[in-house]
Amino acid sequence: MKIPGLAICVAVTMLFAAAPGFSQSESEQGQGQAVVTVLPKHEGALPPSVTRQDLSVKVNGKQARVTSWKLIQSPENSLELVLLIDGSARSALGGQFEYIERFVKSLPPNTKAAIAYMQNGSAIFAGPLSTDHAEVLRGLHLPAGSAGSSASPYFCLSDLAKHWPSADREARREVVMVSDGVDPYYMEFNPDDPYLKTAINDSVRAGLVVYSIYWESRGTGSNGFYENNAGQNYLVEVTQATGGNSYWMGMGNPVSFQPYFDELTRRFQNQYELGFASGLNGKPQVETLKLKLSAPGAEINSPGQVMVYPATSAQK
Repeated sequence: MKIPGLAICVAVTMLFAAAPGFSQSESEQGQGQAVVTVLPKHEGALPPSVTRQDLSVKVNGKQARVTSWKLIQSPENSLELVLLIDGSARSALGGQFEYIERFVKSLPPNTKAAIAYMQNGSAIFAGPLSTDHAEVLRGLHLPAGSAGSSASPYFCLSDLAKHWPSADREARREVVMVSDGVDPYYMEFNPDDPYLKTAINDSVRAGLVVYSIYWESRGTGSNGFYENNAGQNYLVEVTQATGGNSYWMGMGNPVSFQPYFDELTRRFQNQYELGFASGLNGKPQVETLKLKLSAPGAEINSPGQVMVYPATSAQK
């Protein structure tokens, strides 16, 4: 009689041992996507080959499952790019127009681009998103606003995120902000700046990848080191949260935007689409993302925050 009892005990033990794997699978009630950039660690090296087995993903601190991973290179994988210029940027910005024009003209045919200006808390478009890049550049002009005319640049970024000029959710949505990042309502760096946090949240929900190029505004002469440093830190917060990158040269304006645009072009050519499954309680929400890469010779740039949707619903 003892042997059958032992067999039952072993069977129950095996059942419980298998339970964690089953419950983990059942708990995957959420899904999401992210645009991830993978670059070689050393300049001039060939782009690394990265597979899904090289990835480790955590969402909201918990291990997530990679469901898809692909390099975005097909002509069908369209890109939508908005160059968002601070309406109070210093007029010396005109010296960068040749580099802006060169960059826009070099965009692939599948890229729709547009230029918008930060004015009174809104993103004011000079024209619609278009693959006619010469037409897009007709909207490039010196900002006409006075110091502070953009209000907070984070108001403008939120406005852009909420009113993105396209309903195509299959396209990558990328933004290049030209601004000093100074928030006139929080002049010294405060990571809890509500306008900054709202801009990040709105950008993540809209699926934006945000890059920034530091350029002083007309009112920067009245700002000190701490204000300008705060602006740069705010821009870093936005770009890191969305998977972009920040470019600056000390506290002054760069001599040329060309190196930044070269780097942006390289990033656009080495972006992957990551799909993942994770836990989710209830409605769609913004969660933290941690992505580690084990492939040698490669470095990864992923968003710090992502949208997670119920697995049974379409992303909206």
